[in-house]
Parts: sequence; structure tokens; C-alpha cells
Amino acid sequence: MKKIKTTPLTPQEFEVEQISENEANIMAFPFETGYAISLAHPLRRFLLSSSVGYAPIAIKIEGAKHEFDSVRGMLEDISDFILNLKEIRFKLNGDATETEINYSFTGPCTITGSDLNCDEVAIVTPDAHLATLNEDSTLNFSLKIAQGIGYVASEDTHDELEDGYIALDAYFTPVRSATYKIENVLVADNPNFERVVINIKTDGQISPVDAFRNSLEVMYAQLAVFNSEISIKAPVAIERVEENPDLKKLTTNIDSLGLSARSFNCLDRSSIKLIGEIVLMSTNDLKNVKNLGKKSYDEIVDKVQEFGFAVGADLADDVVIALKKKIEAKEA
Repeated sequence: MKKIKTTPLTPQEFEVEQISENEANIMAFPFETGYAISLAHPLRRFLLSSSVGYAPIAIKIEGAKHEFDSVRGMLEDISDFILNLKEIRFKLNGDATETEINYSFTGPCTITGSDLNCDEVAIVTPDAHLATLNEDSTLNFSLKIAQGIGYVASEDTHDELEDGYIALDAYFTPVRSATYKIENVLVADNPNFERVVINIKTDGQISPVDAFRNSLEVMYAQLAVFNSEISIKAPVAIERVEENPDLKKLTTNIDSLGLSARSFNCLDRSSIKLIGEIVLMSTNDLKNVKNLGKKSYDEIVDKVQEFGFAVGADLADDVVIALKKKIEAKEA
């Protein structure tokens, strides 16, 4: 007869198998049937999407105006040079999250990743090829390197760059691959328990164990919202809130903010029509509005403050409920 349980078995065993400097197997067991994959799959997603890495986001090359240009005496044209640059993996030293570095090379020489090492950055792919210079040729360029997660297209950073810079697609993720397998393990003569083995390979910017630790932190942070106590609030008499002066200002169209065309269009394309919609957003939500750059973000924050509010402000419950009803009515 199958034993009746009131709680699932809690895994107690955790092991790390270090295969190489940039590869490791993370193992945990025993899990109840079905539990291993339920945890392994989201962890894999977080490993691939939320691991923090570094990447070049823009470059300015002396004598080149765009990515289809060329530099005298350099074997590669600019487009090939940029493709090679994307294969070089950087790591910022210290606590910096963004830096700008100037490089200068004189031919004849072959430039590889190791030649880009300096006080500000360390190169974790020293043998990666960058460019070949002929005799009497000179290559001067400035490189912006930033910390981030996931992938950011060049179109999203182009408008924030100074003149002369070429925006680059930035692939920050330091995890090259994350796979898992589920194996059966024997517990008290029962062979139906499971062990999960998560294989992690990184590019050297971060160790596999640190990448796994970071993904756990992100996963815990995402789940923390469910730790909040659930409370049932009494219904609000909407008709009494309608006369609230704050509500009237919050339901004003964003036209009243006097935003620049770029900032207004970013909000408009995201169907943000009312000032109250911006106030209800967190700062991260606003930053993540599609194509909204830092300058536009700062402008919106300043304009909302001039209007008497702040992004992510803590509004009265009755105002929030009434405002959300107004927003829903707008979208209907």
C-alpha cells in the first residue's frame, strides 16, 4: 500500500561537479516525482535571461562614419571589425557598471583580445582576433562597455549616444548554455524519486556557480511578491472620489506635461495616455518602456514632478482604485 503523505519530501543533497573553469554540473536530490523539472526549467530560463554580464554598446573609430565604412591600412572593413569585437568578452574591473576606453594601435600588427586589457577592463577571451593592420597604418577607437542582462538592440541605445559613435547590439548574457537532465534515485527502496543535474557553461565573465547563485537570487526576488499578505479591502464609493483634486490631475492627458516629441511618442506607442498611468508605474517599469532612453526617462520624471507627483508615488487607496477604473474605461 502506498504511504499517505501530507507534505512532499524536501531535498537534502546538493553537489557541485566542477568540469572546467567555465563549466560545472549543479546537482540536487531527492525530489518527489515531477518536482525536479518544475524547478529546473525556470532556473534554466533565469540563467539564460538574467545573468549579469558585460558587452560593448558603442564604438567610435577615427576616420569611420558608419559600420559600412573602412579604415586605411586595416585588412577588415568596419562591419567585420565589429563582428570580431562582439566575439571578445570583457569584464569591468572594480564596481564600475559602465566605462569608456580609448585605444590606439600602429601597424604592422595583429590585434587580439589580449591587446585590449587595461586597468578598467579584463579580457576573458584573450586569443580572439580583432583586426590586422598593415605597415604605416593607425587605428584609433573609443569603446563604451556596460554591464547588463540579456540582449539590447542597437536601436534602443542609438539616440543616447554622442555624435560619431556607432551603436552596437549588446549581448550581455555570460551563460553560453544551460541544460538539465532528470535522473531517478532510490530512496528507502522507492526508485521513483528524482535528481536534477543542471549543466552550466559560461564565457568566463562569471563562474558557473556564481551564475547559478545569481539566478537563484533573481528567482527568489520574483517569487517574493507572493509573500505579501492578501487583504480584502472594502469597496470604495467612487462617486466621493471623483471630486478629489489629485484624481483630476492624474486623469489628465500626457499632452499636459509638455514632453518632447520623442518622449511623448514612446509613451503614446505604449498606449500610455494619462499622467496617472505614469505615476502608477515603478521606475523600472518606466525605464523598460520600449525605445525609451535615459534622456527621455529623466525628462518624463522631471515633468511628472513639476505636475506635483512622482513615478511610483504611494497614492491613497481610493484614488488608486478610481484611477484604475478610469484607465480601464480608456482602454475599453
